[in-house]
Amino acid sequence: MKNFATDLQHKIDTKTKPIGSLGVLETIAFKIGNIQQTTAPVLSKPAILIFAGDHGIVNAEPVSPFPQEVTTQMVFNFLQGGAAINVFCKQNNIDLKIIDAGVNFDFNNVPNLINAKINKGTKNYSIEPAMSIDDCNKAILKGKEIVTKQFSEGTNVIGFGEMGIGNTSSAALLMSLITKLPIKNCVGKGTGFSPEGVRAKKAILKKAKNNHQQTEDPMEILAIFGGYEIAMMVGAFLQAAKLNMVILVDGFIVTSALLVAQAIDKTILNNCIFSHCSNEQGHFKMLEFLKADTVLNLGLRLGEGTGVALVYPIVQAAVNFLNQMANFESAEVTNTKY
Repeated sequence: MKNFATDLQHKIDTKTKPIGSLGVLETIAFKIGNIQQTTAPVLSKPAILIFAGDHGIVNAEPVSPFPQEVTTQMVFNFLQGGAAINVFCKQNNIDLKIIDAGVNFDFNNVPNLINAKINKGTKNYSIEPAMSIDDCNKAILKGKEIVTKQFSEGTNVIGFGEMGIGNTSSAALLMSLITKLPIKNCVGKGTGFSPEGVRAKKAILKKAKNNHQQTEDPMEILAIFGGYEIAMMVGAFLQAAKLNMVILVDGFIVTSALLVAQAIDKTILNNCIFSHCSNEQGHFKMLEFLKADTVLNLGLRLGEGTGVALVYPIVQAAVNFLNQMANFESAEVTNTKY
């Protein structure tokens, strides 16, 4: 029986080009072909799901220069088409869905907003767990359901984004617990803190971490320090991999959800393409932990799934060259013997 990976690599290598000359595009083509187990992969109805949620610590501790109501305001901005992610999704023909995972606001059936609210924000994890294990499980299940619905509509390539004032703090704590790195290596400036603000944030998060009994159970870690939007993304990752979708991974906060998801099921990483390296300092260390290479490095630290939307045309180009470019034989071009 022939080795499938050998056939796929042969198809890539015999295109009318020097071997390896398309660089990362060849790596992406090989990855997607392996995910779909075909030498002629197809990308269908790309989608980005943005999960929004609030964090109880924001109203108690100065972990963000922005007030909590900005989460709600940005959800409305997404729905009105005014955010960076809207612009990039429109440019690249990507379906964008906005999900209320746990925003501290009553949206009351706002059109085009998917209502998956578990609670109106998490609790303040500096003094108690952010959510119960039961609510954490509910959020994960919701994430799975939403991805399943998207898959049923024909999507086989998907990415996730997030909105939640304070969620870089949750991401830093999840990162610290999963990777075993100290908090000081996981905390960055988030939405734009000054150096003094970053120092204060590190101290607050170190104290919050020490206020809870240490555990290595990823579900317990997620319940103690996560957000509803992060927990939903954990479920979304798990289900997207189960459905064998191509998963495009965004920046710092989304990767914190992936850290938890891969602690539950390591095989998820087989379906992941890492879009970019965020300018948030912890993201590089997350990627090191996951042994992951990124396609882009644009100095982004916005979130929202913007890295996914920007990398999609490159991923599309990788599939297109594999499917449409001539090989030496069909083009009657002499191939090298060396």
